[in-house]
Amino acid sequence: MNELNVLEVDKCDVNIREHSILANVSIRIPQGTITALVGHNGAGKSTLIKAIIGSQEKSAGRISVVGVGQDDQFSEYKRQFSYIPEEPLLMSELTVYQHFQLYQKSYNIPDDSFRRKVDQYSEAFELTDKLDDYPESLSKGMRQKAQTICALLPDVPLLLIDEPFMGLDVYAGAYLERVLVELKKAGTSILLTTHQLDKVRELADYFVMLKDGAVSSTGAVEEFHELDRRHP
Repeated sequence: MNELNVLEVDKCDVNIREHSILANVSIRIPQGTITALVGHNGAGKSTLIKAIIGSQEKSAGRISVVGVGQDDQFSEYKRQFSYIPEEPLLMSELTVYQHFQLYQKSYNIPDDSFRRKVDQYSEAFELTDKLDDYPESLSKGMRQKAQTICALLPDVPLLLIDEPFMGLDVYAGAYLERVLVELKKAGTSILLTTHQLDKVRELADYFVMLKDGAVSSTGAVEEFHELDRRHP
């Protein structure tokens, strides 16, 4: 395992209406690796992702990305990661291309890099003829592709993905897999949740299993097939 941990979650609790959703969760995501966050429905996977991005308030604990703390440097912290949600979060008043421009401004992406990536990803995800369209005119799959491109535009240390292949057709899903592998090789750390256990084995280097809001096991992905049998 690499020495540098890009994401550090320390003793994180999340309580909602006095109910414990996450309890004492601690994880480390090394640089240049893909980690799969797995567990049954209701285990706390999406809640942990939301706590990391800051949309779900923690009850206790500390979260940092490349040493930038969520609590004391939130504006700088948010620029250290990008996020692909399970459901697209697009604004009805912006076109697809305007969403890309919003990300360019938010992450200070240089013009040449921005244009190159928009051209590359729009062609690969078959969105080139949809750049001037508004979200309501797009299918769910097209909206998911637009949301995915948004998250791929900035060069950030950490990419967070909640069910990355939901809503994507087979071709787009295969292309996204290739992109994730390329990003990992370039040093990006990726934390993804997925119910597709075959994808865990194909893509991930490590896994973190949540059960009832707590970390039940972690390890190299080679150990994961044994855990499948113990945790059907």
